Amino acid sequence: MSVRRRGRTLPLHVVLVAVGAVMAVPLLYALLSGFKSTDQLSRNPVGLPKPWVFANYGDILGSGSFWRLVGNSTLIAVGTTVIVVAVSALAAFSFARFAFRGREVLFTLFTMGLMFPFAVAALPLFLLLRSMGLLDNPLGVILPQAAFGLPMTIIILRGFFRQIPGELEEAATLDGCGPLGFFWRVLLPMARPALGTVSVLAVVTSWNNFFLPLLVFTDSTWWTIPIGVQQFQGQYSADTARVFAYLVLAMVPALAFYAVAERQLVGGLTAGATKG
Repeated sequence: MSVRRRGRTLPLHVVLVAVGAVMAVPLLYALLSGFKSTDQLSRNPVGLPKPWVFANYGDILGSGSFWRLVGNSTLIAVGTTVIVVAVSALAAFSFARFAFRGREVLFTLFTMGLMFPFAVAALPLFLLLRSMGLLDNPLGVILPQAAFGLPMTIIILRGFFRQIPGELEEAATLDGCGPLGFFWRVLLPMARPALGTVSVLAVVTSWNNFFLPLLVFTDSTWWTIPIGVQQFQGQYSADTARVFAYLVLAMVPALAFYAVAERQLVGGLTAGATKG
């Protein structure tokens, strides 16, 4: 690499390192703080634990309530993802491959959902769920989350579906494949990067959702990880080190899932830019 090229890329590298440090340092601090006692944390907030206190993490991992929260969050995230991806794929297929009167108007209505804040819908949504008997029911969280995830998912999938060459659809039709057959046998396999992307976004959004589960669940049996973090923090407010350990363990499933699905996410986001 020439000196001139290094000079051009050096500022970019510095920015990337700085952004990475801003993101990684708090996580590392929380991880190490969880191995300390609260007394150590007050006396030596930035140093290594001495001695290492493994009981903070061990007690939480040995708690049945923590794993129940993980199971609830997983169930709700998977249910939300299946519904939002299935419904959005069919809707995006209609918007991308069929010409009908009012198509763009209807698509615009969907996109307007991106500008609709959840807080505005909280009270009517609560009354609706109560009238339907969906309070303290996982469907009371899954269905609204899927509804709020439709706009972004449809926008992403529609853009990808529109880039599939029309010649493929014509060839499928000549082979006796109808619209649904083309959608199922041709379009969906080709759209795996985009489907992976929207699935990752749906899972992470559901996992981090705090307000909706708090609104729907009064029974602690169905609490999710974000509510569990809040309750644990209130219960052990004086034991800061244990709270740090709980926060780290609450983040691990989402971080692990993102690490596994990172390539799929990046591939889906860049697939539309590389097709032409």
